Amino acid sequence: MAANAVNVPAGIATLTRRLARGERAEFRYRLLLTAEERTRSRLRFRTVEGVPVQLMLPRGTVLRDGDLLASEDGAVCVRVRARPEPVLTARANDRLTLLRAAYHLGNRHVPVEIGEDYLRLGPDPVLAQMLEQLGLVVVEEVAPFQPESGAYGGNAHSHERPAHGGDHPHP
Repeated sequence: MAANAVNVPAGIATLTRRLARGERAEFRYRLLLTAEERTRSRLRFRTVEGVPVQLMLPRGTVLRDGDLLASEDGAVCVRVRARPEPVLTARANDRLTLLRAAYHLGNRHVPVEIGEDYLRLGPDPVLAQMLEQLGLVVVEEVAPFQPESGAYGGNAHSHERPAHGGDHPHP
């Protein structure tokens, strides 16, 4: 076997557990997922290394960048990474304008990533125009997208990505 060869488990690895933040585990594989794919609890993917995996997670699980997933027996461990995807990143000259924009996006139930000095959302020309009219500078880019999970999702996160509150479904 070559030095860079990957020892692939037979068949499709079934990932059934999300490890708790801070729980140590050695992972061999990386799984790049978009924001929408990280909301899916039953789906098949291939890791970056080419290993087929299927998710069999509790319904309502929302994965975050950096999460570790494992098979029931722990033989396969995978680190979830946010796949860069097309997004709009909006910035304002002051926090009040940024807060006002977050309020308007929230009223529209738009998935939004809230950063210290930016808002990030999926591409939408109507929303881009609204944000520009509110005084924000909007840039189209390709970047990892980590939208807030929602007040009732049980997974409130700060910018540092603290421990998960549980696997509660969204309303």
